[in-house]
Amino acid sequence: MKLQTLRRGTAAAAVLTLSISLAACGSEDDSSDDNAGDTSSAPADTESEAPPAEDTPSEDTGTEESGEFDAVFGPACSSLPADGEPGSLTGMVVDPVATAAGTNPLLKTLVAAVGAVDGLAGTLNDAPALTVFAPTDDAFAAVDPATLQSLLDGAKADGAQSDLATILSHHVLGENLDPAGIVGEQPTLIGDNLTVSGDPESGMTVSDGKVEAKVLCGGIPTANATVYVIDSVLTNAMPTS
Repeated sequence: MKLQTLRRGTAAAAVLTLSISLAACGSEDDSSDDNAGDTSSAPADTESEAPPAEDTPSEDTGTEESGEFDAVFGPACSSLPADGEPGSLTGMVVDPVATAAGTNPLLKTLVAAVGAVDGLAGTLNDAPALTVFAPTDDAFAAVDPATLQSLLDGAKADGAQSDLATILSHHVLGENLDPAGIVGEQPTLIGDNLTVSGDPESGMTVSDGKVEAKVLCGGIPTANATVYVIDSVLTNAMPTS
């Protein structure tokens, strides 16, 4: 299949300078009663001196109670593994985005495509902040098999300068956007734009001007990115025959 030459991706060469700052939790102030041991100056009152049980700080700092996953939405979220399993919300949140996607059962073809571009997984993992629109396996199955195979073969030869690298980078934004901040026109790593519409309650879509994809499970946090699983490959950057 003869593929037309298209703009090469610049994602692998881009240097992202944003940094992630971690704030420490506030410290507890401990106070002591200087006269606690003086039994002659005040009668013992064990009930008033004992701290109420409900004032004891909770030791449960789980991500669910802290609201880590409150923004996750979409009908396909129920297809994710149970909490604690690889590919679950609690499993993905601790890993950088390429590693986290590798554990998600909905994204096997995407992970294989990223792996075919030498160095791309590392570039995505090392970036401080990204948003990734991740097509499902079914989305890739709708792409012409010969075209997909040609892209994979080209990636072996051209790496980060390949057509496949350009297409994948077309699905990535250079900042970390949750559902509350993602609606509107957003620039991708290759310099074109995606338009995100809707909301978590009524449904959200992303369009590149050629394809409009539905968000099946969005707002998934990873260590350095937010992932939106979509039902179609955004093909505006796809070579044509």
